[in-house]
Amino acid sequence: MAWNKNALIRYRTIDKCLQNHSRKWTLEDLIEACSEVLYELEGKDLQISKRTIQLDIQLMRSDKLGYNAPIQVYERKYYCYSDPDFSITDIPLTKVDMDILTESVEMLKQFKEFSLFQELNGVIQKLEDKVYNESKNRQPIIHIDKNESLKGLRHIDKLCHAISKQIVLKITYQSFISDSPATFDFHGYILKEFNNRWFLVGRRDGLPNIRTLALDRILKVDIELSKDYQQEDFSADQYYANTYGISVLTDEQLVEIEMRIDRENAPYVLTKPFHASQKLLEAYEDGSILISFKVHHNFEIERLLLGFADSIEILKPQTLRDRLKEKFERASHMYQLNG
Repeated sequence: MAWNKNALIRYRTIDKCLQNHSRKWTLEDLIEACSEVLYELEGKDLQISKRTIQLDIQLMRSDKLGYNAPIQVYERKYYCYSDPDFSITDIPLTKVDMDILTESVEMLKQFKEFSLFQELNGVIQKLEDKVYNESKNRQPIIHIDKNESLKGLRHIDKLCHAISKQIVLKITYQSFISDSPATFDFHGYILKEFNNRWFLVGRRDGLPNIRTLALDRILKVDIELSKDYQQEDFSADQYYANTYGISVLTDEQLVEIEMRIDRENAPYVLTKPFHASQKLLEAYEDGSILISFKVHHNFEIERLLLGFADSIEILKPQTLRDRLKEKFERASHMYQLNG
């Protein structure tokens, strides 16, 4: 993502330079101009090689980006546009571009009331105006599940800003099991969405373990500028590698789950695995299958498996089999008791 953004900044900078025909532009001049712009936008020195700018010019000349920029070299040293009126910003949109923009606008519009995306409202409106002919009276063909009334979404903007700027947060939080709220300093690492709920993942000041806070249980968020942010090499992919959901447990709670899936649900499970570690162990003549995967035995995986009810049978581990069996027996007793 960062590489693409920097590349686009370089293209626009080169374009702006070559529009200035009152100056002769060498390769070194273009490198210097791109470096200055990137420093202003990113706040750090980025080493740009001659090879990078040469490849940028080559791409701008080609039709890969749709620019077909008429960049020429004269006196074997200076770069310019052969067409003095050319600019990559004036290139008209193609039918394919318009179709892509139309679909993008329809998808973005679904997030317009979501606090994290409120700053996009003006951009969305401009895009709508641009693709009006294509999008007029058109219903979205991409529908994303969301819960706009979920408590805590108002905190997302402040949390995102604090994480990106590495600022310590002072959070007032009340979990479901607490009688009263607690206020503490928190070093946020990521925001995570799961099952239509949002969570702040990071470390509580003074404690060693990673903690997950549900945004709908956060009562107040303040900035704590008097404390230094505790930088950590945190990788969300590694942290959640053995977990379904958001409850990451210890290695002792990591289990190898083996189960049989009936023929009706086998295709669903094969096309949408329970977890990245899922393996097909055997396919039976009746259409059912035997699979296994390795995850933490947490609340979320139990909920997922319970949703399959009588279409699966847990074979291993015995602890999980007994746990689900107990829940099914309690549910059966409840339905029998209440008629």
